[in-house]
Amino acid sequence: MKIEFQPIGIIHTPFTELDGMPIQPAGAAGVKGRVEVFAEYREGLQDLDGFSHIILLYHLHRSKGFTLQVVPFLDTRLRGVFATRAPKRPNPIGLSVVRLRRVEGGVLYVENVDILDATPLIDIKPYVPEFDDQGQARTGWLAEAQGVVIQKKSDRRFK
Repeated sequence: MKIEFQPIGIIHTPFTELDGMPIQPAGAAGVKGRVEVFAEYREGLQDLDGFSHIILLYHLHRSKGFTLQVVPFLDTRLRGVFATRAPKRPNPIGLSVVRLRRVEGGVLYVENVDILDATPLIDIKPYVPEFDDQGQARTGWLAEAQGVVIQKKSDRRFK
């Protein structure tokens, strides 16, 4: 079975190189970006401006190949790729929850963005705490790395 997606827009950010980028929105506090939604999809933006946060799903277009075990940015041990948010995945799909500052025409102005410039946008979903906040969620091996994500930056390990 073949699955195909078409981009619905392009994400614009200050990050033109992978090295030194924040690795999650929590490490990108205050970083501003724009999401340009293509004209044929702009009608779908109706009512989005009532949400403070949105979920961006995007294609990790600079990620080539994958391995099923990786040493993630927040660890020094080999981990299964599905227990990480590493970019080298069988299907290179990224996910970021960002603050929606405003919507103007077909452009979403966002903040706390940790995405490479010119990244193809696959989908947008509203962040809804009642749906998305899982309260007492366990975080596996990441429990040991709590609080360090804001200090970590991308490096060459996934090139």
